[in-house]
Amino acid sequence: MNLQKRKDREELDQRIPRMPWYVEKFMNYKLPDLSPSSLLEYIRDYEAFLSWLMAEGLTAADKMSEIPLIDLERLHMDSVDNFRMFLATKRDNANTKTTISRKLSSLRSLFHYLSQIAEDEEFYPLLKRNVMAKVSVKRTQKPKDTAAKLEGKLLQEQEIIEFINYIKQDYAHDVATNKQAIYSHELNRIRDCCIVSLILNSGLRVSELVNLNLDDVDFKKRLVYVYRKGKNDDTFKTPVYFRQDAISDLEEYLNQRESRYKAPKREKALFLAIANGKKEGSRMTKRAIQEMVMKYARRFGKPYLSVHKLRHSFATDYYLSNDLYKTQEQLGHASPETTQIYAHLTDKTMAEAIDRRKAEDGQR
Repeated sequence: MNLQKRKDREELDQRIPRMPWYVEKFMNYKLPDLSPSSLLEYIRDYEAFLSWLMAEGLTAADKMSEIPLIDLERLHMDSVDNFRMFLATKRDNANTKTTISRKLSSLRSLFHYLSQIAEDEEFYPLLKRNVMAKVSVKRTQKPKDTAAKLEGKLLQEQEIIEFINYIKQDYAHDVATNKQAIYSHELNRIRDCCIVSLILNSGLRVSELVNLNLDDVDFKKRLVYVYRKGKNDDTFKTPVYFRQDAISDLEEYLNQRESRYKAPKREKALFLAIANGKKEGSRMTKRAIQEMVMKYARRFGKPYLSVHKLRHSFATDYYLSNDLYKTQEQLGHASPETTQIYAHLTDKTMAEAIDRRKAEDGQR
C-alpha cells in the first residue's frame, strides 16, 4: 500500500467507529471496490450531513453514532433542499456546485444501499423509505466548460521546453540578489527540473509522482510504474509511458540523487528532499512539489500554473498526436468523458497552429 493510501486507511479506521452502525456496514460493503481515499471522502460527506441533522434538531440523538435509521426515513424533500442550501451558503468555506453535487451523490449511494441492497433479519430492506431517490444530481461541469476555464492557462508547444529551461537556468538570474533563493535553487534545480520534465512528458498526477520509487523507472521501455488513482489493487502497478525528452533530465538527477540528498540505502523514493534539521534525504511530500511548481510559475510569468495544469498541458499536447482512448489510457481516466476536455482544448490549439503556419509561409 502506498504512503497516501496507508495514511488515508489509518484515518478511515479512526473515523468509522464514530459513525452509526449502518454507515459502517455500507463502508464494509464498499471496501473491496474503492480505495481508502475515496471511502474517506464518503465518510467526510456523511459527517457533514449527520452533524447538520443534529444541529437542525432532525434527530434526538446526542452522538452521531447513535442516530437511528428511522430519522433518515422521516426526512422530507424540504430537509434535503435545506441541507443543499446550507452547503451553498454557510459562512465559513461555502461549497461549490461541484462539491455539493458530490456530497449529495454520496448520500444517494448510502440511501440506495440501505433501501435496495442491505436487509434485516426478516429479509426486508433496512431503509423502508428513501427520500434521496427523489433527488437528481446533475453533472455540474461538462468537458466543454472545463476546457473553457483552462483556455490560456496551459503551456503550449515551445512553452513546455521554455519552462523546463527556465527552472534549470534562467530562474537563477531572476533571484540573483536573494542569497537564500540562490542557494536553494543551486541545491535543487536538477531535481526540480526533472520533476517538471517528467510531468510534462508523461502527464503523471502529483500523487503518482510522490509515490515513485527508484525501481519504478524503466529507461529501456520508457515507462514508470505507478499506483493509479481510484484503483484499490495494491499488488499491481500500472505502466505509464514517458517521452524521450524526459530521459536526460532523469539521468542527470539520478547521477546526483545519492550524493546531494545523502540518501540512506533504505530510502527507495525516487524524489528526495532534506528537511530542516535533518541530515538525510527522505521522500518529497505532495505539498512540497506543489509549492515548488508554483514558485517557478510565478517568476516565469504564469502564476496560474500548478502541478495539475502541467498535467493538462501534457495531455493537450499528447492528444494532438493521439486518439481519445490512447489519451484516456495514458492519463488513467476512468471515463472517456473526462478526456473529452482535451478534444475541446485542442480545437483551438490546432486552429492557432494552422494560423501560425500560414503566417510563417506568407513571410517566406
